[in-house]
Amino acid sequence: MELFVREKYLKKIRGFYDDVETIKIITGVRRCGKSCLMETVRRELIALGVDERNIIFLDLDKKGYRKIKTADGLEELIDSFAVANGTKYLFIDEVQNVKDFEEVVNGYRSEGEYSIFLTGSNSYLLSGELATKLTGRYVEFELFPLSFDEYLEMKAFYNKPMNANLLVELNNYLQEGGFPKVMQYENFVDKRIYINAVIDEIFAKDIKARLKIRYMEVFNSVRNFVINNFGATFSINSLRDALKKNGIAIKPQTLTRYIEALEQAKILYKCDRFDLRSKRALMGEKKYYLADTSFYFALNTDNRINFGPALENMLYVYARSMDYSVSVGRIGNLECDFILRDNELNYAYVQVAYTIIDKATEDREYAPLEAIKDSYPKYVLTTDYLQQKRGGIQHLNVLEFIKNHARF
Repeated sequence: MELFVREKYLKKIRGFYDDVETIKIITGVRRCGKSCLMETVRRELIALGVDERNIIFLDLDKKGYRKIKTADGLEELIDSFAVANGTKYLFIDEVQNVKDFEEVVNGYRSEGEYSIFLTGSNSYLLSGELATKLTGRYVEFELFPLSFDEYLEMKAFYNKPMNANLLVELNNYLQEGGFPKVMQYENFVDKRIYINAVIDEIFAKDIKARLKIRYMEVFNSVRNFVINNFGATFSINSLRDALKKNGIAIKPQTLTRYIEALEQAKILYKCDRFDLRSKRALMGEKKYYLADTSFYFALNTDNRINFGPALENMLYVYARSMDYSVSVGRIGNLECDFILRDNELNYAYVQVAYTIIDKATEDREYAPLEAIKDSYPKYVLTTDYLQQKRGGIQHLNVLEFIKNHARF
């Protein structure tokens, strides 16, 4: 089967292909493409001339491997492969199926002959147990569902019908989401059924299995409330008050536990707020974005799109996929949608809006950026094709910007 190559992630991993001292862990929400990414790495290694005998690829969810549940069983399985001289490449998918897998993996790492790649349940791989047992000798590569640029590229790759109008494709992307398998379904109802199945799988395997939830209705209400209000600013206390108005009483510590579970399962991403005048993070108040906007539409019968938070969410996923750290900025009473920082500690400030065609909206979007006095680049991103020129701030079309893999 021909696989769509997610180049933006592969180029992050390539420098570690032959690193036998560091375990490579691919994380991300379930069904976002971790297994396919690992398979792409395997194929690249073969293309580079690696002896196929030295590539051990184990999908522990597949028939024949599902009985491997113990550390001894995993070690015996790995040792059963006849390998040649030179570096061995060990890929283990769904590694959390094996109890105490960390000791086995660390044992092969310490031999200095195995370059190891892992994927698995997010809530487990990101827990303190991994860090403790592998003594920090790993690097995490976080994978997201398809960003808008990848969505367009994957449709072209698989010859799916595509509208020349990017606004139509934006609507499709926001509602269908970026889970790669969704593209296999032609019917929108089928796509939605699949997303609901993904939500159920995440809950069963990444949340319920590790978190004791006494009141399922309360947990589901919290989950649905946060998903329905993605992109909004709230603290645990304000969220608790909002839930209380909807007839849901919950203790702050329980609410915190539920939110953290949704974060660990990579359904939600927390975006901290930063005061640009005091240069300090603001305690309590956060924004939460979704790994994929399809979660919102799968849980709602209303198909109307609130483009404000939806475009923010799209840009958040894109920026994270491009390795930017992201926070929300506050300047007095004004708020800057995003402060972005790259790996070289360069900053950029970004405002996102559907359009600034009217003067009041234009003034509102430019005001936070004009209040920032440093010299880092500032952007207003909209779906407008007619760009405004104002005060050295760059006004760009957000759809073309992402489509072209642009950096800030």
